[in-house]
Amino acid sequence: MDTLSSMRMFVRVAEEGSFTAAALRMDTSTAATSRAIAALEAHLNARLLHRSTRRVTLTEAGRRYLQRCEQILACVDQAEAEAADARVRPSGQLRIHASTSLGQSYVVPAIVRYQEQHPAVSIDLTLSQHTPDIIDEGYDLTVQASVAELPDSSLVAQRLGTVHSVLCASPGYLREHGAPRTLDDLSRHPCYQLVSTIFPRDYWTFEGPNGTEVFPLARANFGVNVAGALAVALREGVGIGALPMSTAGAALKSGALVRVLPEYRLQSLTLHALYPSRQYLNAKVRTFVEFIRDFFPHILASDAAELG
Repeated sequence: MDTLSSMRMFVRVAEEGSFTAAALRMDTSTAATSRAIAALEAHLNARLLHRSTRRVTLTEAGRRYLQRCEQILACVDQAEAEAADARVRPSGQLRIHASTSLGQSYVVPAIVRYQEQHPAVSIDLTLSQHTPDIIDEGYDLTVQASVAELPDSSLVAQRLGTVHSVLCASPGYLREHGAPRTLDDLSRHPCYQLVSTIFPRDYWTFEGPNGTEVFPLARANFGVNVAGALAVALREGVGIGALPMSTAGAALKSGALVRVLPEYRLQSLTLHALYPSRQYLNAKVRTFVEFIRDFFPHILASDAAELG
């Protein structure tokens, strides 16, 4: 028995005082209406209606049950309206995950601009270096970078653009130790790679004048998994390191870091927004994905132009 449907039918019969009139409103037959109410009474083990040849009236139990049914059905109708509205009007809390450097440099500015257009959406942003299970951990979407194509999964992937890293060092380090002029010169310097599941720790892959080239890395005596922390170490003069363009840009512009081998850049990464499903997609997720799909290419192009 469909309890909610039976409740709706019972309310219609109580309002109309007639099985026939209720059946007409519900677009069903009088016999089906009568059977549904009989099944509901059997389920409750209580008589809800007095039946006569001319009219149907409520019993005492029926009057009490009618009040509860009206309250319950009003809540159900409101919940259904809110759920349907969530697919049309962006509102409520949007939980987003992103890696620390991507989040600070790109996702936060995107959120600020997005909320100017959609103030009814509140944002809960988590920045971390671990890749979450967004369904189990309750995120609406995550922004991730990958070297290769994303593995097949049940998640929908929206491509946002590409980023790359560049080699940097402090001016003081380069004055003291000299600036490398070729990739081979790097072997005379301590070189630092971000500790990441994306990048291999034992080599750099460069794109430059001679196409793609690989440079083997010696084991570094310092490792860190956040680009901003590596930038601090490089400013302190530890050596030469690879920084994402989002992190390197401000330090290069201020002169705190200098670009090393500017004709080279490290292998590009592809950025994606990942979310669970296209079907019945909530308006806050849909509009945010649409917004960053337009926003990211502009901010990425701006960073790339500044780095040259």
